[in-house]
Amino acid sequence: MALLPILTAPDPRLKQKAARVEAVDDSVRLLMEDMLETMYQAPGIGLAAPQVGVQRRIIVVDIGKSEEDRQPIRMANPEIVWVSEDDNTYEEGCLSVPEHYAEVVRPRAIRVRYLDEQNEIREMEADGLLATVLQHEMDHLEGILFIDHLSSLKRNMILRKLLKSKKEAVAVR
Repeated sequence: MALLPILTAPDPRLKQKAARVEAVDDSVRLLMEDMLETMYQAPGIGLAAPQVGVQRRIIVVDIGKSEEDRQPIRMANPEIVWVSEDDNTYEEGCLSVPEHYAEVVRPRAIRVRYLDEQNEIREMEADGLLATVLQHEMDHLEGILFIDHLSSLKRNMILRKLLKSKKEAVAVR
């Protein structure tokens, strides 16, 4: 397994729509494992393939609070087939938008259809934090960042700060 570099906004690759996975084969399974290792190391609770520069519809999620609690979820081609009428508000962050957080409103519960790591079609119902994380990661597959759910003023402030940090990092090298 390998650690993958995580892209940060405003990298234009984060705004691209990801391509469907034809089948979950050994190369997709290896990518899923590399993504999980990268996510745990970051540390994070979700990661989408576009965040590591791979424009494919693959996400990994694990909301376990410790190594003993880990229950990794691997999904290819996830799609929401049902959403609750109730909403939840969570303060979201993102490995591609480091050190920035904001409250985002999303459906409280969802049902997702996807291909698992064995190339089997599955459905999963999720609510609360898991539902939020799945929706957040699935947004990445559409080229949407959590900051796109904010006002343009807040979004532009965050993007300017990220751009400034990138320029400062380059200048230090």
